[in-house]
Amino acid sequence: MRKAATAALLVLTLLYPFGVYAALDHVAPHWLAGAMVLLSLARAVSTRQGFWYLVAAGAGVLALSSWWQGDAQAVKLYPVLVNAVLLAVFGWSLRCPPSVVERLARLQTPDLPAAAVGYTARVTALWCSFFVLNGTVAAYTALYSSDATWALYNGLLAYVAMGVLMAGEWLVRQHVQRRHRLEQALGASNE
Repeated sequence: MRKAATAALLVLTLLYPFGVYAALDHVAPHWLAGAMVLLSLARAVSTRQGFWYLVAAGAGVLALSSWWQGDAQAVKLYPVLVNAVLLAVFGWSLRCPPSVVERLARLQTPDLPAAAVGYTARVTALWCSFFVLNGTVAAYTALYSSDATWALYNGLLAYVAMGVLMAGEWLVRQHVQRRHRLEQALGASNE
């Protein structure tokens, strides 16, 4: 049951921009802001991840801003908030290792070689760059683009970009791992 609830919340989070876009002309901004806070709080409770509690706190600030200003501008900044929190989490992990990507890698391979640890740090830094770029574009679309453009970028194109980065990193990782295995085999045969 818990997995189904978490999956449903993930889908709702992914569909957030389209839901906001559909509701903008029909629902008062403070209700949209309330829904944003409830969604992020539900994600925090269901996943029990500190990241989502930070997002929920930021969503609360955005909701107050939306209520105070009486418009939906702050509600459209939610994707910027998520990118900022992810940047903070990934960036902090570079300053205080192990990096986020190293932690994920150790779930499959607990005894990572030193070269892999360095690689995971570089991938974590790459994700930090992605969050800066994605957050900047999300902010631009929220502040200067039409609602339709905002929804298209934040509800589809940002996820496509994330998928391309994941796929590209996976391909590079396969190449790096093959090269590492080849170097190990050659080193073993020379001994």
